Amino acid sequence: MRSFDEIFAIAADRKGGPDALEALLSKPQTAEALAAIPDDRWLAKLTQMVFSAGFNWKVIEAKWPGFEEAFKGFDVGRCAFMDDEWFDSLLTDTRIVRNGTKIKSVPENAAFLLELQKEHGSAARVLADWPSEDYIGLLSMLKSRGSRLGGSTAQYFLRFMGKDSFVLSADVVARLVAEDVVDKTPTSKKALAATQAAFNEWAAQSGRSLTEISRVLAMSVG
Repeated sequence: MRSFDEIFAIAADRKGGPDALEALLSKPQTAEALAAIPDDRWLAKLTQMVFSAGFNWKVIEAKWPGFEEAFKGFDVGRCAFMDDEWFDSLLTDTRIVRNGTKIKSVPENAAFLLELQKEHGSAARVLADWPSEDYIGLLSMLKSRGSRLGGSTAQYFLRFMGKDSFVLSADVVARLVAEDVVDKTPTSKKALAATQAAFNEWAAQSGRSLTEISRVLAMSVG
């Protein structure tokens, strides 16, 4: 496995030099900034990512004001206790994408966030404080306790909220394969653990966040 500096040099060569590459990198939010985000915004982004999965993201973005209205601003308490009448009305609501299974994920994920609130005082605090060194543990928790949060959905959710994260895009996986970390997109516990270990090693070498490392890996290929 190459060092982070070697991979950075490959990416920099592709993107016009170190300064040009640095300008393309984004950093995650601090834990305090993340913890200050209201839980309704976490539910909103969860919902946006669930509805975007396997669908045209631009369509969801264009309809998003309608989603906000239809789901009552993603108030976690109200969404968690969605009754049949509200659910049935959403199935015919042209303001949103009328996918019953995905609509059902909203009260389920709202209930999940309420559980985190009850356990820890704030769902945002749990997500904010989860250690980067165990990012795959966070993905596993979201998949097992949330609704429709497997695959890349949770990864993009965390990235867009500003949580320190890596996204296993095709380009990132290609670099991981080239470095003999994995032999294909990691899905097994063993492969995900190997991926986390590699990112942790590159983080120790560079002092950079998972987010920055992930972007460098992607740009070393694409």
